[in-house]
Amino acid sequence: MTTEIPTGNSAPSFLTQENGERIAYHYSPGASPGVIFLHGLMSDMDGGKALAVEEFCKKRGNAFLRFDCQGHGQSDGLFKDGTIERWSNDTVHMLDQLCKGPQILVGSSMGGWNMLLSAIKRPERIVGLLGIAAAPDFTEDLMMNDLSAEQLKTVETQGYVEIPNCYDDGEPYVISKVLLDNGRENLILRKQIPLNIPVRLIHGMKDDDVPWQTALRIQQMLQSDDVEITLVKNGDHRLSEEHDLDRLRGTLESLLQKIEN
Repeated sequence: MTTEIPTGNSAPSFLTQENGERIAYHYSPGASPGVIFLHGLMSDMDGGKALAVEEFCKKRGNAFLRFDCQGHGQSDGLFKDGTIERWSNDTVHMLDQLCKGPQILVGSSMGGWNMLLSAIKRPERIVGLLGIAAAPDFTEDLMMNDLSAEQLKTVETQGYVEIPNCYDDGEPYVISKVLLDNGRENLILRKQIPLNIPVRLIHGMKDDDVPWQTALRIQQMLQSDDVEITLVKNGDHRLSEEHDLDRLRGTLESLLQKIEN
C-alpha cells in the first residue's frame, strides 16, 4: 500500500489499496479524538457538510479525515460495482492506515450505515458517532420498496437498473444487484447494535428520502444508553443550509467535549 501526497493544497492525496485501486482523501493532523467524515450515496468528500466539519476541526485543533469511497468522487472503481461492505472496508482501511488514536465517525445518509458497520469492526478505535439523516438498511427498507416490479426484473436480468437523480440533472443512480444483495447481508437494524458509545443523530422531519423514524429505530437497536436525537421540523434530507451546518457544528462540539472530559 502506498500513499501519494500532491504538492497543491486543493488536490487530494491517494492511498493505494492491496488491490491496486486508489482512495482519494484529505487529512488534517491534529489532536485526539480525530474526526472522520463519511459521505452519502453518489456523493463525495467535497460536499458542504464535509467541508464545514473540516473547517470546524481545523479551527478546534482536532485531526480530520474525509475521503471518497470506492466508485465515488476522485477514487478509483465504478459505482455500480460498489457495496456497503466494500465502502465500510474502505473506511476501516483508511482508519487503520492514516488515523491515530480514538476517532469520531460523522456519517451522512449512507454514511450513517457505513459508520455503524465500521464502528462495529473497530470498537477499540471509535469513541463516538454522529449521524446526519443516517440511512442504515436503506437498500432493503427503502430501495426494495421504491423499485417497481419491472425495475426489479431489470436488476435480475441486466444486473442493474438506472433511476433518475432527484437532486440535479447529473448522472442517474445505478442500483445494482450486487448492491442490493450485499445490503441484505449487512442489515443492521434487525438485532441489537453492539456499540456502547455516545451517539448523536440529526434528522429532518421533511426528509423525503429517509424517514425520520429511522433515527428512532437506530436508538432503539443501539446497546448504548447515551443516544440523543435532534429532529428538525422543517429539515430536508441534505440538512446543508447554514443553520443546519451551525447545528451540526454545535452537536459535534458537545460530543467532543463529552468525550474529552
